[in-house]
Amino acid sequence: MKRILLIMVAACACLLGSVRSVPALDFETSRQTLAGLRGVHVLVEDLQPNIVKFSDKFKFSKDELRKGVELKLRRAGIKVLSRNEWLASPGRPILCVAVNTHQREKYWWAYDIRVELYQMASLEVNPATKAMVSTWSTNMTGVVNIGTLNTLNEPVKVLIDLFINAFLSVNPSPQKPKAAR
Repeated sequence: MKRILLIMVAACACLLGSVRSVPALDFETSRQTLAGLRGVHVLVEDLQPNIVKFSDKFKFSKDELRKGVELKLRRAGIKVLSRNEWLASPGRPILCVAVNTHQREKYWWAYDIRVELYQMASLEVNPATKAMVSTWSTNMTGVVNIGTLNTLNEPVKVLIDLFINAFLSVNPSPQKPKAAR
C-alpha cells in the first residue's frame, strides 16, 4: 500500500512540475488596430527580483527575452523599430512584454505573461488629447518550478506568435525578412 501511495505522490509531483498555462484570445476589432503599422518597437519590462537572482543559471533574462522577441518578429518580416524610428513612426507602436511572477511556495512561481501593443491615440470627444493606449493584447498564466524556469521562454514565444499572426492578418505584405543579426 505504501508503495502505491508513493507512486501516486510521485506521479502527481511530475504533473505539477510541468508548465500549465491558458492563453487569452485576441479579437478581430483589436487586430484591426494593427492595420497599417510599419513595424513595432520592442520593450521588455524588468523582471522581478525573485526571478532575476536565478536568471543567469537558467538563461532567462530581460535582455535574452528582448533578443528572442525581436528575432521572431524579424523572421516573420515585421520591422523592429529603433528608438528614433519609433519616435518618428505614426502612432508610435510599442510591443510590451511583461513577465510577472509571484512565489507561491519555496521554488514554485505563479506567472502571468502579457504581450501588449500600445499606440498613441486621440479621444473622439477631444481629438487634441492624445494618450498611449493598449490596442491589442494577450496573456498567459501558469505555474513553474525553479528547475524549469527556462521554460518561461515557451509561453513568451507562443504569445509572440499570436501577435505575429494578428499583425500579418491585417498587414499581408510585410517587408521581406532579413537574415538575423
